[in-house]
Formats: sequence, structure tokens, C-alpha cells
Amino acid sequence: MIAGLILCASLTAVDGDTVKCDGQNMRLLGEGVPFVSGIDTPEIGSHARCIKERKLALIAKGRLKELLAEKGLLIEWSGAVDKTQSHRPLINIYRTNGEEIGKKLLDEGFARIWNPKRPNDWCS
Repeated sequence: MIAGLILCASLTAVDGDTVKCDGQNMRLLGEGVPFVSGIDTPEIGSHARCIKERKLALIAKGRLKELLAEKGLLIEWSGAVDKTQSHRPLINIYRTNGEEIGKKLLDEGFARIWNPKRPNDWCS
């Protein structure tokens, strides 16, 4: 797979680490390395393991929505897709100042580092 830029007529937040670009879900890497590192945010709705996680998920999604509302975002595909059935493209989204949105969510405390061997616990 070849990495490259992605153009979206419509870009919306699905949850704190997933966006929808023209109807296709894509997962934020936060400048991580596909299948090794990246970001993780709490799960929304029935995917959440507790009420606290559900509330944190809505807050993270809200912050992502704010960031996606900015003009001039640059969406870069890593060249990889995730290992779920939907095979979401793994992407980074850059603001006009060069800051990556997933990393910003991490720095602001809306996301945590994702590790495939150690899932995050948002309930404790």
C-alpha cells in the first residue's frame, strides 16, 4: 500500500479516535506506528465498559469535533489499515500549524497511548 494525502468533502468525528471521511471510517494514529503504537480514546455507547468511560468518550469526541472544524486540515494516510473487519485506514490529521490532531488529544488528556498488548482501562 502506498501512503498519501486524502481529500474529504465531509469530515466528522465518530468518536475520539475515529473520523468519517465522505462516509468511510478512518482511525487516528496520533503520529504513532501502525499496529505498534498510536492513540486510544474511550469507547462510546454500548462499547463502553462503564458509565465513566461513556462520559469520557463524549468529551473526547466533542474535542475532536472542535479540532475538525478548523480550516486547512491535512489528512495523511499511513499506507496501512487497521485489523478490524472494516479495515479502517490509519491516518494522521495535521492542523495548519503542523500539529497532529491525535497527538494534541493525547497531550490534552483526551486520549492515551495505545498499546495492543495492554488495553486502556477508562473505568478506574
